[in-house]
Amino acid sequence: MTATPPLILASTSTYRRALLQRLGLPFAVQSPDVDETPLPDESPADRALRLAAAKTRAVAARHPNAIVIGSDQVASLGSGAAARILRKPGTAEVCQTHLQALSGQTARFDTAVCVAWPDGWAEHTDITRVVFRPLTREDISRYIEREPAFDCAGGFKCEGLGVSLMQRIESQDPTALIGLPLIWLAGALRAASLSLP
Repeated sequence: MTATPPLILASTSTYRRALLQRLGLPFAVQSPDVDETPLPDESPADRALRLAAAKTRAVAARHPNAIVIGSDQVASLGSGAAARILRKPGTAEVCQTHLQALSGQTARFDTAVCVAWPDGWAEHTDITRVVFRPLTREDISRYIEREPAFDCAGGFKCEGLGVSLMQRIESQDPTALIGLPLIWLAGALRAASLSLP
């Protein structure tokens, strides 16, 4: 009987780690240490997939007999070359700016995930659209004070109080917006011979 390859999450994100724990599989975590500098004229979807693949390959190169998961998410407002990338704000001031821009608008979240295993590769990009209600400065200030989501793309947490900022979420997988599309990932891990219900 062949031993099951070890499972490694190529990410230091606490959100992705918590999501992967939902599948009930033992796994290790490793930092992929990849350059995340945007490329010129790169679409948000292309950037998310490129970085997810780079993270996966970086860790898989160190552990060729493992099953490695890499993921990346890019949040944007607008479309095409004019799309504005909404990064993790880092500070209350930048968070305020992001949320003001999102007021009454629809943001797009491209969440890419790649899985590498000794004799296979799979990749997927989930698109989530978040429609925000019109937000006053007071709404935004109250939100930031109660839930400072400075380490989240766009500056809000849909799994927390941030849901009160929205009119609706359009997605095929609610976990994708948090950072790791588990519906697709479960299928990919089954293809890599891991046992899941």
